[in-house]
Amino acid sequence: VLLLLFLEVILTCKFPRKTPASRLEWKKLGQSVSFVYYGQDLRGDFKDRAQMMDFSIRIKNVTRNDAGKYRCEVSTPTNEGQRLEENTVTLEVLVAPGVPTCEVPSSVLSGTVVELRCQDKEGNPAPTYTWFKDGTRLFGNPKLDAQITNSSYTVNTKSGTLQFNTVSKLDSGEYYCEARNSVGFRRCREKRMQVDDLNVSGIIAAVVVVALVVSICGLGVCYAQRKGYFSKRKGEGHRDRNINDERIIDRLPPANPPPPTPTPH
Repeated sequence: VLLLLFLEVILTCKFPRKTPASRLEWKKLGQSVSFVYYGQDLRGDFKDRAQMMDFSIRIKNVTRNDAGKYRCEVSTPTNEGQRLEENTVTLEVLVAPGVPTCEVPSSVLSGTVVELRCQDKEGNPAPTYTWFKDGTRLFGNPKLDAQITNSSYTVNTKSGTLQFNTVSKLDSGEYYCEARNSVGFRRCREKRMQVDDLNVSGIIAAVVVVALVVSICGLGVCYAQRKGYFSKRKGEGHRDRNINDERIIDRLPPANPPPPTPTPH
């Protein structure tokens, strides 16, 4: 059974009318089985929005959580004992897509691979995706689109990706995505992607400047070594250390002081 969200549905149990001797149960199947109708009474939140119609159930304000498999079980006494009959009904709730999430980079470099993403988690059945640039639809096969100058992109309508194999400055613009299924469609807000050229001349100039600085520093070190500046500084260091040692020795008391002069008696 296919049904739009928030409408009503009748889950039909394909058996004759209920008799006083019949026992009816409705169950919702899944990882765990839950009762919908048991002991002559509706269960759970179905009490407030469902009603019995003989063996069938009429559900109002159907939600996404109502989707799944239902089984009616009818037990009827016979001369040979209880006869159990079952019938399974699958309920699929159709939901329009929500506003998709769009990932569009604000700035990229030309010549690189760039991927734009679009995704919706609300729609059932799963939506297909369409990308637009400056209000113009981007077709899955760019060669069919005469208005698009860059034919290096690919669109995956199932996953929602738009990939530029070699992005160029002509690809700069406002992008948005549309998610659509049999129930409806929604779009995300436009986002601008700016494609800039790689500043090759600036990079080369920076490399040249760094190389010149390193070369000048290296030449300066070599010149200082050839002039002996480093060796002179080393000799001066030894001389200063010797002078300091002599000053320290002058301050020290003599190792063997002379004996005291005897006083006359």
